[in-house]
Amino acid sequence: MRQKLIDKKKYSKVCMNCRYGRMPKDKESVLCEKKGIVDLYGKCRHYQYDPLRRIPERAVISTDYTEEDFKL
Repeated sequence: MRQKLIDKKKYSKVCMNCRYGRMPKDKESVLCEKKGIVDLYGKCRHYQYDPLRRIPERAVISTDYTEEDFKL
């Protein structure tokens, strides 16, 4: 059985992650092939998730290390 790489239910349906949406240079709206100009966080019935369009969240790096953390 194939394992799913990305859980689609985990991400909200927004036009900036849609297969049909294109981001213009102003990054304030989305150019949709089906609906025209729409809001970044809008959605419609033509939504199809595209994992390559998702912008991942930045990783949080902890800075509270002690000198003992680096000793062997």
